Amino acid sequence: MAQNPHAQTSTTQISVINESTVLSDSEVTPVVIALQQQVTNDFRPIWGTDAELKMIPHGNQPPTGSWWLVILDDSDQAGALGYHDLTPDGLPIGKVFAASDLKAGTSWSVTASHELLEMLADPNINLTVFVQNADTNGTLYAYEVCDACEDDSFGYQINNITVSDFVYPTWFETFRAEGSTPFDRMNRIQKPLQLLAGGYIGVFNVTEGSGWQQQTAEKNPLNLRHRGHVGSRRERRSVPRTQWINSLPQRKITNNAQQYRQQLQTMLRRKEAA
Repeated sequence: MAQNPHAQTSTTQISVINESTVLSDSEVTPVVIALQQQVTNDFRPIWGTDAELKMIPHGNQPPTGSWWLVILDDSDQAGALGYHDLTPDGLPIGKVFAASDLKAGTSWSVTASHELLEMLADPNINLTVFVQNADTNGTLYAYEVCDACEDDSFGYQINNITVSDFVYPTWFETFRAEGSTPFDRMNRIQKPLQLLAGGYIGVFNVTEGSGWQQQTAEKNPLNLRHRGHVGSRRERRSVPRTQWINSLPQRKITNNAQQYRQQLQTMLRRKEAA
């Protein structure tokens, strides 16, 4: 396994907040345990950053100063509750849209792993790698560590929970020869900047001025997932940080969540009565 010998391990406190209506706390808790093991055992030795995850049950308050990983139904619910681009303290936040994953037939635990690892690798969503293609042009590659191998089929199991594969720093190092070193956790990628089937990466051509684009293994977007949900890392990367919005205080979000669930129940009763 490739190591990062110069990495300095730091530990980040991350609150995992379940606001989803499709997952109970008891369903989320074993995933949090698996994610903790992935971060500490697999991710930390490579990327030099560690995290302590804490499950926050429905209605409870996360510790002040923690980063947030929020389990939600979809981006509409995120907006309705008041989860925006940063925590109320202006700290990093990751969002997992469990209902959207279930509708699409994809694994929400893989998405949670994906969002967690990418938040740890690039919490400010501003890191890139520059690849100079010629004297006067080049391309910026987003420093996203799961996009290239993000498909569920490339994940792996921890305690019977499927988590996301992730790339190593060598994936961004174009001087590396094909097959010369591991480029990802599962050793499926064979060369720098390679995208597996279903994979993608954000690219910015610095001479064309066309903004951030998604480059896919298939050379064209296959579904809406590649575009990024509202509030996703992909969307935030293309929005100036001065325009990012802090989330509401958690107590206000809790009140919004109660109203949101009441509205869902009312809609369900009306549907059943129709």
